[in-house]
Amino acid sequence: MSDYIFPPAPQASVAVRGRGERYAVSRIFCVGRNYAAHAREMGSDPDREPPFFFCKPASALFPSGGTVAYPPGTRNFHYEMELVIALGAPVFKAGAEEAKAALWGYAAGLDMTRRDLQNEAKATGRPWDFGKAFEQSAVISELVPAAGIGHPMAGAIMLSVNGEERQRGDLSDMIWNSAEIVANLSQYYHLGPGDLIYTGTPEGVGPVKPGDQLQGLIEGVAALTLTIGEPE
Repeated sequence: MSDYIFPPAPQASVAVRGRGERYAVSRIFCVGRNYAAHAREMGSDPDREPPFFFCKPASALFPSGGTVAYPPGTRNFHYEMELVIALGAPVFKAGAEEAKAALWGYAAGLDMTRRDLQNEAKATGRPWDFGKAFEQSAVISELVPAAGIGHPMAGAIMLSVNGEERQRGDLSDMIWNSAEIVANLSQYYHLGPGDLIYTGTPEGVGPVKPGDQLQGLIEGVAALTLTIGEPE
């Protein structure tokens, strides 16, 4: 057994509906601009362009039901409601059917974003890390195994802030569906169990402030809640 100078970080994991075991997480991938209306509200006009990805660290995971501090360095903290994929088998350079067989489960998620920092990075051609890849920015519900719900291709995806609806779309509006996303990403990575993929958000993203209560729902999958706390 190896000795370490400092104790390793705890294993990131997600609760699974109806099971005592947890899903151990190694990597978090996120799809950018996977709903056409949201892409347009962010200044793009996609025509089924190939999906592109960014990453968040495993330390970004945060379970539904808690309070996240308003993060440092931003004055424009945004929500993005998303379907999350959890993989359950190795997949590399796969087609859509093989990729679909690797889809183990699904969850509701929030890709929390320091929008002002992301926009600054876009304007200067720099990476999005400061805007996207920070602690507690990947909020997630419990995982729901596909064996119990199938592979959701349609159904409402919505988010409310303080009881007021802000986002509403349908999973059928995704430019690239779950299997296609995994197939594309597998051309560049050896994927497998422990990989989560946030699949993009519909239109209606916007800012939150300390004290706000967020309620999200993906029909037939899961719900989540989140409270925005005071700045650290």
